[in-house]
Amino acid sequence: MSASPAPVRRAHPVVGLRRFRTERPPRPERCELCAVTVPEADHRHLVDTEKRALVCACAACALLMEQPGAAAGRFRTVPSRYLTDPGHRLDESAWDALQIPVGVAFLFRNAALDRLVALYPSPAGATESELEPATWTAVLGRSPLAELLEPDVEALLLRRTDGRFECHLVPIDVCYELVGRMRLLWQGFDGGAEARAALDAFFADVLRRARPVDEAVRP
Repeated sequence: MSASPAPVRRAHPVVGLRRFRTERPPRPERCELCAVTVPEADHRHLVDTEKRALVCACAACALLMEQPGAAAGRFRTVPSRYLTDPGHRLDESAWDALQIPVGVAFLFRNAALDRLVALYPSPAGATESELEPATWTAVLGRSPLAELLEPDVEALLLRRTDGRFECHLVPIDVCYELVGRMRLLWQGFDGGAEARAALDAFFADVLRRARPVDEAVRP
């Protein structure tokens, strides 16, 4: 008499579903040049000038890319300096000339295009404002921040709030961090209370980090 086939073991339906409901642990953040693991919340960034993109980097690769001629200039390390210009004056008419519908914008110099590019946060992400170079000259005035700006890796961050204007030089990656945060929190026409609170906290942190520009250019 032939042996009976071995009984088929069936997974309990709850156990089977649990496999799909359980969240997988997030993949560790890695340096995009050497693949070493980097801290998720505190690591350096590079600008890939060919792809116009930010890439994560470990401390060693970031330091390497600071050297002249490294990677034929394709990757540039984002600096960590924050500067502010308390003496920069901007009136309402100059701001209106920017044609930016929100109270925040950032500008960086695109080395490949050899011109300033202006972006502002919106529900759709970073939106570009296309204006004549003369307009940016009028807005930036004679602020030394514009002369200190490193192409591709730093930005001039502008804000208008309650009739006051701020102008800061910041790492460009924090500008895109702000864009992502605003896109996530934005509600309604003006962004909503949560987005405004996040914006206030962001600029408070910028002010905490920033040094006056006259200290940076002082001999």
